[in-house]
Amino acid sequence: MKNFTNFNMQLYTDILFGKDTEKEVGKMVRKHGGSRVMVVYGGGSVKKSGLFDRVTKSLKDEGLYYIEFGGVKPNPLRSYAEKGMKIAKDEKIDFMLGLGGASSIDTAKAIAIYLANNGEYWKFYIGTQLEKMGPVGTIHTIAAAGSETSRSSVLVDDLESHHKFGFMWEAGRPVFAIMNPELTFSVPAYQTGSGSSDILAHTINRYFTRGNPVCHIGDEFAEGLMRTVVKYAPIAIANPTDYEARAELMYAACFSHNDLTQLGRTGPRGGEHQLEHQLSGHYDTAHGAGLSAVIPAYLQYVVDHCAPDDVARVAQFGVNVFGVKPDLADIKATANEGLRVYRAWLHSIGMPTTLKELGIAKEEVPNIIKNTSNSMKGKIAGYFDIDEKAMTVIFNSMAE
Repeated sequence: MKNFTNFNMQLYTDILFGKDTEKEVGKMVRKHGGSRVMVVYGGGSVKKSGLFDRVTKSLKDEGLYYIEFGGVKPNPLRSYAEKGMKIAKDEKIDFMLGLGGASSIDTAKAIAIYLANNGEYWKFYIGTQLEKMGPVGTIHTIAAAGSETSRSSVLVDDLESHHKFGFMWEAGRPVFAIMNPELTFSVPAYQTGSGSSDILAHTINRYFTRGNPVCHIGDEFAEGLMRTVVKYAPIAIANPTDYEARAELMYAACFSHNDLTQLGRTGPRGGEHQLEHQLSGHYDTAHGAGLSAVIPAYLQYVVDHCAPDDVARVAQFGVNVFGVKPDLADIKATANEGLRVYRAWLHSIGMPTTLKELGIAKEEVPNIIKNTSNSMKGKIAGYFDIDEKAMTVIFNSMAE
């Protein structure tokens, strides 16, 4: 079996990729100006695996002061981030290190924003442009959200609205990301599937841009990345220690959300994530699993209600990502076949495509629609404008 070669590169974020790279974290923190570090993580897995000890040894070897802040939940809470903010301020922390999943990274970003903006942070999650964030480094243990190189962060507002909010500001990128595929070997099958769904979702978000501007290399980047996930997710689930599969997914996760796949496409896009946030924010579903239910329904709405060019875009997605045979006489049929194969692939990696499979009762649909409409002030602007009528069609189709 061929091996995935280690490499070091810098695009927006300084990336150190390959086996044992977490042992270089102390040098990376020092390189990017840190001296007093807060290590943010979730549950106890990073300690059981020995990762925490390897990371803290590297920090000690560089003479760096550090404190730990564990206990971050899978859907990160605003209230818990605020606890970390107080500790970080009292400890005069100047560098945040997110260790584990995207929730730990997003929490580290929130604390870094607080430290860099005189205690202000929440306004940047609800619309105010972020101009600066304190330095954040990452070592992630699941290929999924791509927060390690992206401009984004999300928090569940458990203090006021109970909605999930996020931002996409350039200043929100980490200064470095350490990526060792071996750290993902122990990720359970369901979480591997959820992460793979999330990777695909972030690329779909950029692939479907209003007006379908022509950018061949952008399409090639996006379609190639999605085909990679479609190929390697089942392999990683069947054989969790397949280094090649884990490396391909980790690499894909990073580039699905660092904006490479949207180059050449600058029109309005998205809307699907705002729909899903009402599921993970209110029902604590895994984000990638929620997206696996939302996106096929979202794209089905495009096929059934949007313009012919948009239907053709869904058809192209089916042909170039899932290999369906194009029917030039019936583009809509091609698009529908692509969505059928997409749903089948999601089921093959253990992902849900309905609310019932997510564990959400059909009777909750009116509440989901209400929460979505209220949090988005009646409309989501994206690839197409999702008003309350469209929300109703999409969520009801997920309840069937």
